[in-house]
Amino acid sequence: MVRRLPSQPPVLPGFSHLHILGSGGFADVFLYEQNMPRRQVAVKVMLSEVVNDQVRQMFQAEANLMAQLSAHPSILTVYQASVSADGRPYLVMELCSSSLSERYRRERVPVPEVLRVAVKIGSAVETAHRQGVLHRDIKPSNILMTAYGHPVLSDFGIAATLSESQHQDSVGMSIPWSAPEVLMDETPGTVATEVWSLAATVYSLLAGRSPFEIVGGANSSTDLMSRINKGKPQPIDRPDVPASLERVLRRAMSRKPEDRPASVLELVHELQQVESELGVPQTAIEVAMDDWALATVADLEDRTRVRGASAPVAAAGRRRRRRPAAAAGAYSSVGTVLRDEVPGPRSTGTRPAQQTRGMQVLAWSLVASAVLVIGLGAMATWVLIRAGSDEIPVVADIRAERQSGAVEFSWADPGLAEGDSYQVDVAGGTSSVQQGSRYVVDAAPDERVCITVTVNREGRTGRTSGEKCADASG
Repeated sequence: MVRRLPSQPPVLPGFSHLHILGSGGFADVFLYEQNMPRRQVAVKVMLSEVVNDQVRQMFQAEANLMAQLSAHPSILTVYQASVSADGRPYLVMELCSSSLSERYRRERVPVPEVLRVAVKIGSAVETAHRQGVLHRDIKPSNILMTAYGHPVLSDFGIAATLSESQHQDSVGMSIPWSAPEVLMDETPGTVATEVWSLAATVYSLLAGRSPFEIVGGANSSTDLMSRINKGKPQPIDRPDVPASLERVLRRAMSRKPEDRPASVLELVHELQQVESELGVPQTAIEVAMDDWALATVADLEDRTRVRGASAPVAAAGRRRRRRPAAAAGAYSSVGTVLRDEVPGPRSTGTRPAQQTRGMQVLAWSLVASAVLVIGLGAMATWVLIRAGSDEIPVVADIRAERQSGAVEFSWADPGLAEGDSYQVDVAGGTSSVQQGSRYVVDAAPDERVCITVTVNREGRTGRTSGEKCADASG
C-alpha cells in the first residue's frame, strides 16, 4: 500500500518540532514542544498543495468554532491558530490519544464505560447545537482521550452553523456513521442527523463495528449505503448489552428523522436511564445553562440527573437568546461562582449593616480557606503524580521478521503501566500510537525499513529506543 509521505514540519516561533503524529487528506499532525509554557502539543498543519481560498476559509472556520467551543470539558482544546512563514495555516491543540478508536475494534469496551463516553460526548454535541453549530462528522475516530482518560470530541473541519447548513452543498462524510437523509443528499446536516450519528457511534463502541457492517460480508460503500437507507442495523452480539440500550440506539437511528429523539440531550437522558438500570452512577451532563451564575453546585448537579420520566426537551436546533459572553463557559462540572452575597433565601427584612458586613467577612474567610485547601491538595496530588511517573520505561531489543512485501517488528514489554502506550515512528514515513508490541510495515521487496519505539505516559514521552532496520523479503 502506497502511503503519502508527511510534509515538512513548519518552523513555528516558540515551538520545537519532535515528530509526526499522523497524516490525513488535507493536513498533517505533528508533535511539538511548546517552549513557554513548556508542554507537548499536537499541531495540525494544512498541506501546501491543497491550500486555496476555500480551504483557508474552512480552516479558519474550524479554528473559530473550536476556540468558541473548546472551553467545554469534552471538546478538544485549541491553544492557538495562525499561519506559518511558508503560508500554511496551523492549529495548536491539546495532545490527546486515539486509543479508544483503536481499542473498540480489538476488544470489548465495558458497557458502563461506553455509556460514560456517550453522555460526555453527547453533552459536547448538545452544547455545540445550543451555540448554533453542527459537527457533521461524529464517529469513533473523532473521539480522543486526554491523558486523564476524559473523552473529547475533535475535528470540526466540516462543521457548519445551523443556518449555513441549509444553504450549502453536501460535504464528504464518513458513510458508516452518516444518517440516511445525508447519504441520499436530502440534507447536508441537521440536529436529527447528529442524533443518528451519535447513536451509530455509541453502537460501534459496543459492537466493535459500525451498525450496518456485516462481519465477513460485503461492506463496500454501496452496500453500507443500501443497508443504512433501509434502517435496520444488525443486532449487537453481546450478552452484557441490555435490551433497553439497543432499543434506545435503534430508535435514535430510525429511518425517519421524526421518529428519533428530538435533541441530543433527549438521547443523553435515555442513556442515563440505562445507567440507572445497570446500577451504575449516572454520568453528569455538561451543558451550559443560562442561569448558571445564580445556581449552586448542588443545583447544577441535580439538574443533570434523570429522576423518572423526563419532561419533553425542546429541539436543540432552535436558536436561544445568548447571555453575555462571560457566562458562555460554565458547565455543571465546575464550581460555583463567587458573588457579593452568600447564596441563600432572601429575607424580606433588613439586616443591620454590621451584621451584614460580618457575614460577608465570614463568607469570604471560608472561601479563602477552601481555596487554600484545594490549592494545597492539588499541589500535593501533582507532586505525587510526578514522583510516581518520572521513570518511563524504554523499549529495547526490537526484533524484525522479514515477510513477503512487509517487515514485522516486535519487542518485549518494558513494564508498561495502565494507560501507557507505544509510539512507533517509521523513518521517513508515518507514526502510530498503539497498545500492542507488534508493528507491521508494508514495503517493496528488498526495501529497507527502520523504526523507533517510544513509551508515552500521561502525555509525556520517555527515551526513544535504538533504531531497528530490516529489508523486506521478495
